Amino acid sequence: MLNLERLRTLDALARLGSVSGAAEGLHVTTSAVSQQMAKLEREVGQQLLAKNGRGVRLTDAGQLLADHAARILSQVELAQSDIEAQRGEVVGEIRLGAFPTAARGLFPSTLLALRADHPELRVRTRELEPEAGIHAVFRGDIDLAVVLDWSNKRLPVPGGLATAQLLDDAPDIAMPVGHPLADRAEVDLEDFADDDWVSWPEGEFCYEWLMFTLRSKGIEPRIAHLAGEHHTQLALIAAGMGVCVAPRLGRGPVPDGVRLVPVRQKMRRHVHAVWRADADRRPSIRAAVAALREAGRALDEPLGEDR
Repeated sequence: MLNLERLRTLDALARLGSVSGAAEGLHVTTSAVSQQMAKLEREVGQQLLAKNGRGVRLTDAGQLLADHAARILSQVELAQSDIEAQRGEVVGEIRLGAFPTAARGLFPSTLLALRADHPELRVRTRELEPEAGIHAVFRGDIDLAVVLDWSNKRLPVPGGLATAQLLDDAPDIAMPVGHPLADRAEVDLEDFADDDWVSWPEGEFCYEWLMFTLRSKGIEPRIAHLAGEHHTQLALIAAGMGVCVAPRLGRGPVPDGVRLVPVRQKMRRHVHAVWRADADRRPSIRAAVAALREAGRALDEPLGEDR
């Protein structure tokens, strides 16, 4: 009989394209992946991997079995969902991920609500940037991710994933109190064409959004400082090191010396939950989405519908 964990290893290798990628996705060593694949080859009596330069590729038999493995693993997820749905109890464990400001702004009240309403549900959380969160859900590393995109730059969501909008987040521009525009009621992005910018690290979705948005306004941004934490960004602004986009979700106290001014063009971060569609009937997923929505509602932002 085919071993489920070995099929999971094959599925990860097929989806992620390499032994190292599969090892990272499964949180095991490359040696463990190779050992699992060698055992699977002995089980089926056929070669599943072939050398391809410095890496490997799936043979025809490997690809055939990988296609079956994807369907089998999806069916296992559906079976778990159906069993939980039939029982109708929110129990067991659910693993949640969120980008940092959502983890700070939504998770505390969400976790308190889940603990109060479903005391037998164990919740595990971790911080993940939006793209990493989607990949983690797709791989099965977590059950649900809170991710974001922007009104002018969408985050691609692969097929097989379900989403629910939680809230829209309206960011401001943060600048030193001595900035010439600090007393304005509203500002335009074009007003900061000659300013230094403090940004998220290169490669992150929000960094790409910032570059795309400023360039669409005819601004070639001068990125002077990169910082992943909003508190670090605001501390740099307080020290007079430039300006930055400051989302409201999870922002917390603003340092002395920082002025926040709304943007005249309405920018929005769309915050939504993402989970595997084949887990849609799990009571724990439904409970987590409901709690996240309530946490978003408490922030007095409009909620959206499933899409």
